Amino acid sequence: MRDPDGLLSRAGVRGDPDRDQHFLVDDRVLDRLPSYLPETADRDHVLEIGAGNGALTDRLLAASERVTAVERDPALAAFLREEFHEEIEDGRLTVVEGDALDVDLPAFTASVSNLPYGVSSQIAFRLLPLERPLVLMFQLEFAERMVGEAGTSEYGRLSVSAQHYADVEIVETVPKEAFSPPPAVDSAVVRCTPRDPDYEVDDEDFFLDFVKAVFTQRRKTMRNAIRNTAHISGLDDADAVVEAADEERMGKRAGNLPPAAFAELAALAAAVGRDAGDE
Repeated sequence: MRDPDGLLSRAGVRGDPDRDQHFLVDDRVLDRLPSYLPETADRDHVLEIGAGNGALTDRLLAASERVTAVERDPALAAFLREEFHEEIEDGRLTVVEGDALDVDLPAFTASVSNLPYGVSSQIAFRLLPLERPLVLMFQLEFAERMVGEAGTSEYGRLSVSAQHYADVEIVETVPKEAFSPPPAVDSAVVRCTPRDPDYEVDDEDFFLDFVKAVFTQRRKTMRNAIRNTAHISGLDDADAVVEAADEERMGKRAGNLPPAAFAELAALAAAVGRDAGDE
C-alpha cells in the first residue's frame, strides 16, 4: 500500500483548514475503511468523494474491481491522474475533477469516502436516496446526530431523514490526530446500509419537508410547531391537521416522536392540510 505521508510529499500540497482540506494519514484507519462495507455489498464499482492525495483511493483499488474518485481541487486531481496512471490505463480508476454536488455520478455499487466536512450533509443526502451501501467519514457530532434515537438530545431532523433511507451506525471514532492538519474536532465513520423503512410514505418530498419544518421548532409542542411552520412544510390549513391528529401526540415535542410517527402525521397533514391543487 502507498504510504499516506509519501503521497502527501509527492503531491506537494499541505492541508488547508480554510479550504476544508484535512488529509487522513493514519494507515490503520485507512486500511480499515473499506472493510466496513456490509458483507453483502457489491464492491464492483466503488465511488470515493474527496479523494485528496489518493491514500484511501489506493486501499479501495485493492479491495474492489473499479473506483471512481471525485476531487474538486485541480492540482490534486492532476496528481491523482499522474500517481495512478497505470490504474487509469487499466480501466480500474476514473478520476472526476469537479464538485461532488454538481458532477454526474457514475452507476456505482458502493461508496467509501472521507467527505469534505463543510458539505458533508449535502453530499450524504445526494447519496442516501440512491440506495447504495455507504461508509462515510463525518465530524463526530454530525455522525452522532445521524444515528440519534427519539428522546435523546442528538435526535433531530438529520436522524429522521438519514434513517428513512438506511440503517445507520457509527463503526469507528477517529481522533483529530489521524489527519494532517488535525481538524478542530474528532471524526467518526458511519456505515449506511440501505433498507426500506418500516412505515409507508406516499410523498417523500413532503414527508422530508414536514420533518424539517417541525424540527425548526423542536422546543414547541407538535401542536404549535405544525401551526408555526406551515410556510415551511407547505400546509394550507395547519389548524385542520392539529384538529385531526391525536391529541396526545400533539402535546409532545418533535424530539420525542419516532420516525414512524412522523410518517403518520405527514400522511395526515397531506390529506387534510393541503389544498387539492397542491397534491
